[in-house]
Amino acid sequence: MEKKLEVKDLKISFRTSAGKVQAVRDISFDLYKGETLAIVGESGSGKSVTNKAIIGISANNAIVESGEIIYDGMDLLKIDEEQFHQIRGDKIAMIFQDPMSSLNPIMRIGKQLTEAMILKNRAKRRDSRKIFNTTMAVLCDSMDHAYGDASKEQNKADVTKFDKFEYKHIELEAKYNIAFEAANEAVGAIKELLFEIDKNGVTNGPLQIKEIAKNTKKSVDRFVVRDEAKIEELVTKLVEAGVAAKKEKSYTGCVSVLEDILAVLEPAVQLEKPNFFGLGYYLTYVSPEIPELSVKELDEKTHEILANDFMEPFIDRAAKGVEYSFNTSLENKELAVSVLEEKLPVYQQEFTRKQAMEAAKEMIDAVEKSIDRLALVKDSRAYVFESSIKSAINGYFDRLKKNQKEEKRFAKQSKKHDALLAMGKKADWKVIPADVVDPKIVREQICRIITELIDHYKAEIAEEKHVNFREKALEIVDFLKGKASEVVYRVTPAMAKAKAIKLMDEVGIPEPHKRYKQYPFEFSGGMRQRIVIAIALAANPDILICDEPTTALDVTIQAQILELINKLKKERNLSIIFITHDLGVVANMADRIAVMYAGKIVEYGTAEDIFYSPAHPYTWALLSSMPDLDTNEKLEAIPGTPPNMIYPPVGDAFAARNKYALKIDFEEQPPMFEISETHSAATWLLHPDAPKVDPPKIVTDRIQRMKERGGIENGKQ
Repeated sequence: MEKKLEVKDLKISFRTSAGKVQAVRDISFDLYKGETLAIVGESGSGKSVTNKAIIGISANNAIVESGEIIYDGMDLLKIDEEQFHQIRGDKIAMIFQDPMSSLNPIMRIGKQLTEAMILKNRAKRRDSRKIFNTTMAVLCDSMDHAYGDASKEQNKADVTKFDKFEYKHIELEAKYNIAFEAANEAVGAIKELLFEIDKNGVTNGPLQIKEIAKNTKKSVDRFVVRDEAKIEELVTKLVEAGVAAKKEKSYTGCVSVLEDILAVLEPAVQLEKPNFFGLGYYLTYVSPEIPELSVKELDEKTHEILANDFMEPFIDRAAKGVEYSFNTSLENKELAVSVLEEKLPVYQQEFTRKQAMEAAKEMIDAVEKSIDRLALVKDSRAYVFESSIKSAINGYFDRLKKNQKEEKRFAKQSKKHDALLAMGKKADWKVIPADVVDPKIVREQICRIITELIDHYKAEIAEEKHVNFREKALEIVDFLKGKASEVVYRVTPAMAKAKAIKLMDEVGIPEPHKRYKQYPFEFSGGMRQRIVIAIALAANPDILICDEPTTALDVTIQAQILELINKLKKERNLSIIFITHDLGVVANMADRIAVMYAGKIVEYGTAEDIFYSPAHPYTWALLSSMPDLDTNEKLEAIPGTPPNMIYPPVGDAFAARNKYALKIDFEEQPPMFEISETHSAATWLLHPDAPKVDPPKIVTDRIQRMKERGGIENGKQ
């Protein structure tokens, strides 16, 4: 499965007047394409803090002490706000708890839906052009190296030829997009006006007719509406009917002509879109006239000509370039491993800043050279190595300074506190323990960054390669075609409105044409949450973070929203992080579950692992507190309260509330014990020397009832 997001050793604290709160403590997890990862835990466990860090909206007093959040070859903890602006909403979107606080109460819903589409589209077009040009340049350079200096002119001619007919492709597709979207907008506007006429609720007839006439005229294109004369005739009739309707103050006379236009445009927007890539080549190098053929026949003809005349030999040459890039990268990875292994000992003992940075520079240079720039799936470890190693080294020296300051502060506070006690006075304040970290631990973190990359590269080098370079070259060409299409896909306000109405319909808003113009207060809580989901989906993100999206809703509406999120995940192949305090909410939608307590992941596994084989006492407690309609047994509340994370416990943070706690739980934090390949838990009960403790009867009974009902998988289907 394709990994979409990787969180590694994340540690986040907050500065407060009382001291530093350790909110997230060394958590790690992965998110894969098309899966739902649920993060479950009670309030204050660090769920939302983690996900706000992913989307770059942490509070001002938050301190990211260590860790990485890897997305698309970038560490999201190291990028600036301008880079985050390109990711937030466009690639990673978030649905918050309270829909009313997520919406602007004085802005119409339609405006809130469309503004992100328009702004993100501008940035996407600019980025796509840059990526297209960069990829073409790298491909040409690789072909030059693969074939030698003698073929440089040939390679340049091929790339120039590709660029030239690709420009024609862009021109044709841009023209088509304008006509198609105009027709689409006209269809939506006609349906809206017909609805208003039927309900005697026409609000702005003259303007609506003017917009319909304008878009109907713009719909004329070889591949949308070909009969320009027919369109002119219908538009003239519509304008005349509109003038008459304005005088008579009744728009029933417009219905007939509106239906006639709809009869022309509605089938037009259902027509198959031609392959403009092949057509661009045909019009540039074969004939300036488009043959009178159906779209299917035209695609077959242009594809055959393009393949025989240009694409087949070009793909062969490009494949050699891809092979050269791949093999060079592999050779440089071997060299990089040597450099990394040579410099690793520098960080295994005390070092100066000069020693650390000189060694880091050599390693960074070696890793940079090892990156295959033609690989469409970025190697995250290699791409973030520079930022990770520099950040870790700087963190080491910052920690040395901070340790000294903390020790001085603690000594000063302790002296003052002891002096008060010696004088028989009562101190009404606590001595805050020194926040001192062993430098050896920070050095180990630096070494881990290096060794992980060494192991990763060694695995790639050792793996037997059966790479189809021709297939890789075809993938690059398809990638370039996609980027070219993105360059010309311009979202106008009218297009954004049409898409917004379609999104509203997709998330289950009735009468979207009418409700598009309404304010948030005119919607119920469930409908407002549907609007928030539509806004989150407006830019087609890869990852959707749902931060307790059903907490503010009643039970029946909760079920509808969960069903909607599940449906959208399947239709759009979304990767979802679902945050909740209620384990029952995610029973029928999560693929994997991370149970969090006091800033740590205490249990991690598939939904089946967590519900059928829970191993941590906190997970048992969550299951015991879940309501179950099939039984009258009393629910068990979790005793006590979470610990004060300014003074985190030495041992297991849940020990004080855990009736199964062992002596060691109060003395030492448990490691993650692996139960199976997919399941692990941080509890000393899993230690080989620990006494055998079975889950409480309320949990085992509940598991049995779930199995009898057909299991959680039954609910997912």
